[in-house]
Amino acid sequence: MEGTKDENTKLSTEYDTPLGLAHTTMAALKDRIKQHYDLASDYYLNLWGEHIHHGYYPTEESKATDTKEKAQIALIKLLLEISKLPTTPSQQQLRVLDVGCGIGGTSRYLASELGAQVTGITISSKQVEIARRLTKTAAGKQNPAESVTTSTPKDVDMDDFVQLGAGQVKFIELDAEKMGDFFASEESKFDVVWISEALSHFPNKKLFFQNAQKVLKEGGKLVLADWFKSEDVKEGDADIKAIEDGMLLPPLCAQPDYVKMATDAGLSVFAEPKDISADVSKTWDITWSLIQNPSLWAFAFSQGRDGIAFLQSFRAMRRGYANGTFRYAVMSFQK
Repeated sequence: MEGTKDENTKLSTEYDTPLGLAHTTMAALKDRIKQHYDLASDYYLNLWGEHIHHGYYPTEESKATDTKEKAQIALIKLLLEISKLPTTPSQQQLRVLDVGCGIGGTSRYLASELGAQVTGITISSKQVEIARRLTKTAAGKQNPAESVTTSTPKDVDMDDFVQLGAGQVKFIELDAEKMGDFFASEESKFDVVWISEALSHFPNKKLFFQNAQKVLKEGGKLVLADWFKSEDVKEGDADIKAIEDGMLLPPLCAQPDYVKMATDAGLSVFAEPKDISADVSKTWDITWSLIQNPSLWAFAFSQGRDGIAFLQSFRAMRRGYANGTFRYAVMSFQK
């Protein structure tokens, strides 16, 4: 096993891939995204843990001492803070739609810590499977007398909400483009639509903001964190192209683009975009060290050029954060 890390580090620098490979259609891109998450979600769980999003390191001390898990929770808390949402269970239970919920880490946090009733949606059937499995395990730990474990699948009907702390959570396989119709009734409207690092994948971002406005209650909040290109980035920037290619993204937006789409959809700005690029970039320093795992590179090679481009995009993200072309921001809107 000696030299394995160096060997795989060498692999990671030798296998450059074509940049900016065009997606034939937006539908084809969506299919590739679904396939990617169906195949890669177990690796995401091993790499990032249950929260598949950046960590937030707002101070020098946090950058030096915080674990990635603590920093990921810090990002959730920042989103709650800017949106003026409660951080503990409130008298009136919040109904939350977690869009692009991944394997459910944020959904479970909002249910257990805020006492919210959370519905997580993702386009990936594999992510729904993992999210439900992890939820059953979490529910079993909270209620050991009920023997809710992953080895006893009949103990919980996973089509219904599962109790976590004072809240509940469930997961649905659903294309976010259809959420406006799926949750069309007044009874199904939400206090909060939460979306973290998922909107950049969506081919039709205008439709997302329109759907968010449609499914929110009056006064409800849209809470958003995402990746962006800088407003002054040059056309054809190599790192942005590599990120779009490797992460299966349509062309990245700049932060003001989201504000315009939200306001055009009838939402008002509750919290202006807060650029926290310098406070999240450490995520990719950590990730770059983690991906030297040989099994991850073996998986990437098995997926062909998309798999290798995915890992190569990690390096482009580090460069993009360093030179300012790649940005990260949080923001909030209200109906």
